[in-house]
Amino acid sequence: MSGLTESIANFVSGGTAVPEEAARIVRTGFADTVATMIAGRNESVVGIVRQFVAARRSAAREAHVLFGAERVAAADAALINATAAHALDYDDVALGGHPSTVLVPAVLAEGEHLGASGADALRAYLVGYEVWAELLSREPDAYHLKGWHPTAVMGTVGAAAAVAHLHKLSREGCRDALALAASMASGLVANFGTMTKPLHAGRAAACAIEAVRLAVMGITAAADAFEHHAGFLAALSPKGRAERERPASGLGKQLRILDSGLSIKKYPMCYATHRVIDAVLDLATAHELKAQDVRQVDATIGVAQASMLRNHAPVTGLEAKFSLEFGIASALVARKVGLAQLTDQFVAEAPVREAMGKVRIATVDTKCPVESMFALTDRVVLVLRDGRKLDSGEIRFARGNAKLPLKDQELKAKFLDCTAGADELDAGALYQALNTLGEQASLRQLGASTATA
Repeated sequence: MSGLTESIANFVSGGTAVPEEAARIVRTGFADTVATMIAGRNESVVGIVRQFVAARRSAAREAHVLFGAERVAAADAALINATAAHALDYDDVALGGHPSTVLVPAVLAEGEHLGASGADALRAYLVGYEVWAELLSREPDAYHLKGWHPTAVMGTVGAAAAVAHLHKLSREGCRDALALAASMASGLVANFGTMTKPLHAGRAAACAIEAVRLAVMGITAAADAFEHHAGFLAALSPKGRAERERPASGLGKQLRILDSGLSIKKYPMCYATHRVIDAVLDLATAHELKAQDVRQVDATIGVAQASMLRNHAPVTGLEAKFSLEFGIASALVARKVGLAQLTDQFVAEAPVREAMGKVRIATVDTKCPVESMFALTDRVVLVLRDGRKLDSGEIRFARGNAKLPLKDQELKAKFLDCTAGADELDAGALYQALNTLGEQASLRQLGASTATA
């Protein structure tokens, strides 16, 4: 019987059919990622990465950057585009991280270079998602608590699987590409709330392309890189309990994307805050509360969530993305938690600082079977100055979660909002193209067909 690495490589080389329900989920992932990519294009970290790419630029013109006229090497396009897609922390969520923010830029960039079709892109994304899900399913403990960022470590391997499938590599070629990607995977939770977090996504997408190209050129890697006692799963495992022995014989037979799906964010903040933000907004609206009406906020969340939300007194918009205190304060002060609130200026406002000081956070050691890094439920109690207590009750899913999805018009509204400042794009045409992905003869048509005159 083949081992885990071999069985995953076998799946990647063969791929899987894409049922329409799965295709719909994947198209949503592409559209939401492109939206957040365009929205994040002017963030400082994206500018720095573009300078970095320009300083080392090769003559290659393989893929477009941010759906504009500029073309660079595919790995560099993936680096820039994935960084931009994750820069605002507004991108979709599943599998312990942000799958589309790595998979989509890698597939678009290398697919454009290869002349892949829209249908090829759907299959490649699905292969990457399923490999990511398979590896994640083997770890019972939260990677975040050890310091690993799953978007970076799982994303590098998942995106390499997607790109290897686009290249139609043999099983041996896929095995080497995946094992190479496993050695390239890295990313620390300690860097949440800094420019380095979105760079995690960029490096994962770029490394995926580099790993596949190195394998094509003949670089070899371990045939047991995932299951070895000193391999990928063991090295990452928080408590050394990863399931390494069982081959991945079920890959592609029961698609995990149909169970886990994708959760689309309503707020440009760490997803660990979203259930609580929903609850505070609901309570504030229902009872017509002002921030000064609230004396104390008691929030109960999971242990891993609390570990991610490390910034208890943020001073910048970037830090505020990983602050439950800020999310609650913004909901109370502005009745909104959007891009307009995630600024240094708003974070510094006196009413916001005052509201953040009212928040008390407790943790509960339960585990959601769908999103294992989260508690089964979150809860919020607002203690008012008049003595009343307003209890949200147990909050199971945030709005936009795969189990509580946004409506089609809400998805389109987010896309159009994110792309509103990109005058060089025909946003409506781009949204339509992404939502009919699979019909294009070539990914090279995607950018060209949506550019304005």
